[in-house]
Amino acid sequence: MELRQLEYFVAVAEERNFTRAAERVHISQSGVSAQIRRLERELGADLFDRSARTVTLTPAGRAALDHARAALAAAGAVGQAVGEVTGLIRGRLGVGMVVGCTVTPLFEALAAFHRAHPGVEISLLERNSDRLVEAVRAGDLDVALVGTAETPEGLDALTLVSERLVVAVPPGHPLADRRRVTLEDVTAHPLVCMPPGTGLRTLLDRACAARDLRPAIALQAGAADAVKDLAARGLGVAVLSASMAEGPDERLVTRTIADVTDPALLALVWRGTSGPAVREFLRVARGVFGGGADGEVRPSLPAAGGPGGSG
Repeated sequence: MELRQLEYFVAVAEERNFTRAAERVHISQSGVSAQIRRLERELGADLFDRSARTVTLTPAGRAALDHARAALAAAGAVGQAVGEVTGLIRGRLGVGMVVGCTVTPLFEALAAFHRAHPGVEISLLERNSDRLVEAVRAGDLDVALVGTAETPEGLDALTLVSERLVVAVPPGHPLADRRRVTLEDVTAHPLVCMPPGTGLRTLLDRACAARDLRPAIALQAGAADAVKDLAARGLGVAVLSASMAEGPDERLVTRTIADVTDPALLALVWRGTSGPAVREFLRVARGVFGGGADGEVRPSLPAAGGPGGSG
């Protein structure tokens, strides 16, 4: 019995599909199938029911799954323990990034980490912020860059950007002529904003609920440029973070929402029990981003796309 066979077994069990499992472990489907068959012959029992489109565990497979996971975790712990003594870090680093948020310093941090620790396999996944947070909590990702209204419960965080909400409207719009714009003023008009599950939308929804306001969401878009373009065409009032609304766009006038003082955040989040690869990546990331202690608020980042990205 080999560790790679157990790894393939766990991958198929969790993905419930041989093709997706093969993509996850980066070998061919036929290779995964062959190794699973070898494992089944060695154990003397079928681990999977392959009669339907979705692969399911047999009773023997269900009995074996927790033990296989424990064996893989134990093997990983051995490598981590030795790595901490020798200074050599190996394993995997699963990184999540909010969709549509091109944060160049994050890529620089990944590149610097890879140069320093080439033995660590890096993966990068794009999702909306709420899904990334759940993936970090579940252990499916090690660290994620998310847009959020607050530090997610149960996770540690390094805040990179903290910004106010603003509106963007064409010149001549009633809000463009106001020196002070409140959330009630904003919600008197149809809105163009990020979709549910994003940090900016969460902040907007909470602020409206606290004031018993019921905004009319005319349009939703997953990228700041799309939100601004829709607003510039008169299809609604854009709600964005300050840096997302910035730019030489003469079609729009921006106003800070005066009575929404809670900021939109762009933050790296991770579990406090994370291993040496995560700790080293965070050390590298702090250097690249210019951060200090956990939770330190940093100024807006170039090319950050704001605290939401689309998430």
